[in-house]
Amino acid sequence: MSCFPIFILLFLFPFSKSDDQLTQGKPLSPGDILISKDGVFALGFFSPANSNKSLYVGIWFYNIPESSRAIVWVANRDNPATTASPAALAISVKSDLVLSDSGGHTLWMTKNNVTADEDARASAVLLDTGNLVLRSPNGTVIWQSFDHPTDTILPGMRFLLSYKGRVMGRLVAWKGPDDPSVGDFSFGLDPDLGMQIVTWHGAKLYCRISVWNGASVSGGTYPGNSSSVVYQTIVNTGDRFYLMYSISDDSPYARIMLDYTGTMSLLTWNSYSSSWIATSERPSGGYGVYGSCGPFGYSDFTGATPTCQCLDGFEPDPMNSSRVCRRVEALKCGSKNHFLRLSGMKVPDRFLHIRNRSFDQCAAECSRNCSCTAYAYANLSSAGTLGDQTRCLVWTGELVDTWKTNNYAFFSESSSRDKYKDTREVVLGDSSSQE
Repeated sequence: MSCFPIFILLFLFPFSKSDDQLTQGKPLSPGDILISKDGVFALGFFSPANSNKSLYVGIWFYNIPESSRAIVWVANRDNPATTASPAALAISVKSDLVLSDSGGHTLWMTKNNVTADEDARASAVLLDTGNLVLRSPNGTVIWQSFDHPTDTILPGMRFLLSYKGRVMGRLVAWKGPDDPSVGDFSFGLDPDLGMQIVTWHGAKLYCRISVWNGASVSGGTYPGNSSSVVYQTIVNTGDRFYLMYSISDDSPYARIMLDYTGTMSLLTWNSYSSSWIATSERPSGGYGVYGSCGPFGYSDFTGATPTCQCLDGFEPDPMNSSRVCRRVEALKCGSKNHFLRLSGMKVPDRFLHIRNRSFDQCAAECSRNCSCTAYAYANLSSAGTLGDQTRCLVWTGELVDTWKTNNYAFFSESSSRDKYKDTREVVLGDSSSQE
């Protein structure tokens, strides 16, 4: 389990505002606080533990011990206010949320496309979901923080991966444990292979979190603490492709967080220990970092601790001290090689997606190609999908960045006499797909 930093919120003045609304003519100043209706979330100014001079506007879990509170959204992460120049968050006459200092300098503001009547009185409300919503008087949503996440996905938030084929924004981690500014790690949809959800370290692929299985709606569950369940759903409507989480009624606090070390974690609140518990995290202990187990190796997450293993038909190379696996028996093109079914595997990277193929046709695509080393197939006709009802993936050359979890299968070429079985392959994040 990774150790997560504790953010101590340093407030400079006694709280003077505690409702859930922000209206024109009633700005939010340091010391003021908005609290959602049922006391789940709060919005206000905070200073990281390492600085009592820099001020940020953020949202955090409110109704838990202050030492364990987690910042889930930051407005002015790259442009802090200072105590030397007091700031205020206000709604402008053009219905924008604007954070400015006493010198009139704009530190942050919303960007909406609504042409607002200057006489219209927009208002903002902090919901119990953690969403800060700016509305016009007739109830139209002008802007909401859920559409502009920082490093955290909250239950009920639709994290938009792509829109009309265009890759959308990313989660971006903090720069450090006490520095909310934009960091080096980010999370989103792989633009090269639009079926993978990944994290980057700068421009370099860092960890493949999950691979979408092609269904229009697919999902699964993660066990939380002793009394909670977290549900993951990936939805493709044709125009919108998004990721969403929800939680069981008896677990009010959960979050997905990309931390400054590049770890993507599902965290649930444990009321017995008054602490956040990492239910799932990737990478873990160095395993799951892209290509960390070498070609034809895989990260095994099925045991008590992750390990590197070689795929069936491969063995550690005794002539190479690094993590390199070699074939037990060399392949010969034209001979009767067979494909081994590898169960519980998340498929490797660098695949070719071939559309409109049956299972036999997918297998034939690989069998007749001497450079093909593996294939995977999914029949999605009963799962609900858009367009192609099947999915055929094939690989040539080395198999890189494979994981062993609980509910994947693909076929790797081997000179063994074992034959593959006709099976449905499902690919979607660890523990997050349904047969």
